[in-house]
Amino acid sequence: MTVLPRLQAELADVTNRLLVTAASLSDTDLTDPSLLSGWSRGHVLAHVAASTDSHLNLLTWARTGVRTPQYASYAARAAEIEAGAARSASRHLAALEDGAARLAAAIRDLPEHAWSARVEGMRPPPHPAWYVLVRRVREIGFHLVDMAAGYGPADWPQAFVRRELHDCRRSWPRERGTVSEVVFMDGGRAVERWRDLGRGPAVAGAPADMLAWLTGRSDGEGVRLVPVGRSCTPGPGGARLPEPPPWLTMPAPADLPATPPEDYP
Repeated sequence: MTVLPRLQAELADVTNRLLVTAASLSDTDLTDPSLLSGWSRGHVLAHVAASTDSHLNLLTWARTGVRTPQYASYAARAAEIEAGAARSASRHLAALEDGAARLAAAIRDLPEHAWSARVEGMRPPPHPAWYVLVRRVREIGFHLVDMAAGYGPADWPQAFVRRELHDCRRSWPRERGTVSEVVFMDGGRAVERWRDLGRGPAVAGAPADMLAWLTGRSDGEGVRLVPVGRSCTPGPGGARLPEPPPWLTMPAPADLPATPPEDYP
């Protein structure tokens, strides 16, 4: 047994949550701003729909062996989002439902050997095709929060939080780090520490709160400085928190196993 069935189950659950959320929104709701600067909720849904096709492109690459870019270009990606943002609520939902069905069929029909094929997003490094499932769950999980429509970091499943923190650390931009240490808390007790992350203070918080701050999905609610005497430039979050370091500097860790592992992480 590999991690694939579990990732497929996670993807089905988060996709269903996306569709339920999209179905609850009116045309007027979709013109309201999202949590992403300059984007309405309609922009977020247009992006998620377009990203479905981009992930289908990567699975096509894995199945056929023919290089199939995720997007034609950054400009084409931006133009597609802008063109789709003003769709009616019913058209947004139809696009999401159609994309979800096509992606589910592509996942179901992908030959076993193709999950180990190397594909590549818009930025390096390349990664095995099984990691497309991780990226798809990530895409939906974070953008559900960006919708500001009733789903927040507290709703992220523990498995999602654990995996995203794991990959965040493996892709950590130490040369651009703004904190030196991250302390994860559970019920007032430190349960894990990330050390030697760069220059700056130490910060502490519960895993979901920390992930929300590190990925720009919160201003630092639930995250605090650890008093170790280090100074920092104040950011917009909790008292004297620095700006979080750049997130997702790589779409995937560089040393993923080619064959789908039994579990991840």
